[in-house]
Amino acid sequence: MTTHADPATEPPVRAEADTDDEVTTDPGWFRKAVVYQIYPRSFADSNGDGIGDLPGIISKLDYLQKLGVDVVWLSPIYTSPQDDNGYDISNYRDVDPLFGTLADLKKLTDGLHSRGMKLVMDLVVNHTSDEHPWFIESRSSKNNPKRDWYWWRPPRKDPVGGAGAEPNNWGSAFSGPAWEFDQVTGEYYLHLFSRKQPDLNWENPEVRAAVYDMMNWWLDRGVDGFRMDVINFISKDTSLPDGPRADGMLFGDGSPHFMSGPRIHEFLHEMHLEVFAGRDKPLLTVGEMPGVTVGDAILFTDPARREVDMVFQFEHVALDQEDGNKWRPRKLRLTDLKKSLGRWQEALAERGWNSLYWGNHDQARAVSRFGDDGHYRELSAKMLAGILHLHRGTPYVYQGEELGMTNMSFGAISDYRDIEVLNHHREATTHLGHTDAEVLAALAPLNRDNARTPVQWDASRHGGFTTGAPWIAVNPNTSHINAAEQEDNPDSVFSFYRQVIALRHTEPVVAEGDFTMLLPDDEHVYAFRRSLPAPVTAVPGPAAVPGVQLLVLGNFSGEDRTVELDGGGWGDLEAGAAEPELGHYPAELVLGNYPDDGSGTHEPFTMRPWELKVFRRQHNT
Repeated sequence: MTTHADPATEPPVRAEADTDDEVTTDPGWFRKAVVYQIYPRSFADSNGDGIGDLPGIISKLDYLQKLGVDVVWLSPIYTSPQDDNGYDISNYRDVDPLFGTLADLKKLTDGLHSRGMKLVMDLVVNHTSDEHPWFIESRSSKNNPKRDWYWWRPPRKDPVGGAGAEPNNWGSAFSGPAWEFDQVTGEYYLHLFSRKQPDLNWENPEVRAAVYDMMNWWLDRGVDGFRMDVINFISKDTSLPDGPRADGMLFGDGSPHFMSGPRIHEFLHEMHLEVFAGRDKPLLTVGEMPGVTVGDAILFTDPARREVDMVFQFEHVALDQEDGNKWRPRKLRLTDLKKSLGRWQEALAERGWNSLYWGNHDQARAVSRFGDDGHYRELSAKMLAGILHLHRGTPYVYQGEELGMTNMSFGAISDYRDIEVLNHHREATTHLGHTDAEVLAALAPLNRDNARTPVQWDASRHGGFTTGAPWIAVNPNTSHINAAEQEDNPDSVFSFYRQVIALRHTEPVVAEGDFTMLLPDDEHVYAFRRSLPAPVTAVPGPAAVPGVQLLVLGNFSGEDRTVELDGGGWGDLEAGAAEPELGHYPAELVLGNYPDDGSGTHEPFTMRPWELKVFRRQHNT
């Protein structure tokens, strides 16, 4: 296996790979693609056991094709004890019987490919399950050859600040300490998440070689890439120092010592060379990276550096939380959202690439969080789709988002299934002095189970998800929010998503145009412009292909809003001049979630509650 120095400033190079490092097909194919995330246990159940499975997904492939998506990202279906719903993997090379078999996965892959779609698998290699054979060997003795495959440390001899004997004061993302004592060898192992998810030691080259071999095995079986779970956690400060502990917190914050650590660029570049370089088909690599900065993302996604195609960043989904604490929700300010997303658009304009999302399996439902899931549910769901998908980047649709599915109302802690919620509730009521009612109220808006209730396929019992008892309750509003009601309804949220996705496929300015934020200080209207200049041509005149601009406007409120845009929002130096004098064609409304009221943009106009307007014009200048 090749090893490399830290490529922090210059694109790393391996001379012998340069001639075949890029695929022969379009390397930027993902710019005009849309990704659909499936959380398998909640998508569709084929056998009545209450848990979604691969045959259930296969039965819905025509639905996905009709929606128009290009890539399906599958959350983990590997063999697992299911402590964290499959993100604790005990065998990377097999399918858990809960979900089916390798033969089912092959049928799914072939079915997607035959419909022109790709399959991206979840890659979870910051940690394994404690039931993985690697960890079973590692914990068996201090002399086992795999002992150094994980982070083992002896008890701290002199605990400080009231701490226990854990090697440092880090807290787990799932509450409690990030260390678990193991009686067999008398040492602690590190787990940044559940105690049943021990962290792999990527400093050991044998670990990296085993991971790369597994990834190549999946690509050879027809998989088209990976979404890499918390991949920027794999490089850690090997001294594992204490982290700062905030007032009122039980544990220290270790993130400065494991988020985007000292060797992260080296590891990801090495992964590219060992797994992806020279492959003869277009692949997708997406790095989930909590805490990633704009500067980090430019390096991670710069194609010349050969690390990943894009990252998932979390800045915009922390704006409705006090100090980034999801259990202390607050009202989102639209100006904060515009400032955050606008900064990422600007920073990655020349190098790198954005991923675009409102929700996923770790976030609350988009329409409940960013829109209005009551009277204006359909209108706000459509508006959110248009705003997100028309930014510069690759959009992600989380299952049910295309139907306008909403958050769930959970009555008691026993209704929840998520380990993060259950652990927090126990810690908050036992050690932090909060009442059950206080904790349940704080949990409601942003808990992960909001997104994990089953997809609502029809109005029948359990929403058509299963004929048995579902592993988690189906939202009762399946009686009026479901796929059967929407699929053939031209005015539905589903049909609107189809239009938005089709616009990306047919209009190059969506995938390739630049981005200009408008009205940055407006607390209610989100506005931006996308522009793609006319291509350089040796044949000027009427036959030349004109440039294109899109003007995108969204009202993030339930009230009428008056909008006034300088130059009509088009960026013209001579806003009052007639269109022909500027070489422009008249603007046309190409997408909206209300009937066209005939209003233009050069004069003050009114946007209706949760309205989306997308104007298009061509220009020869």
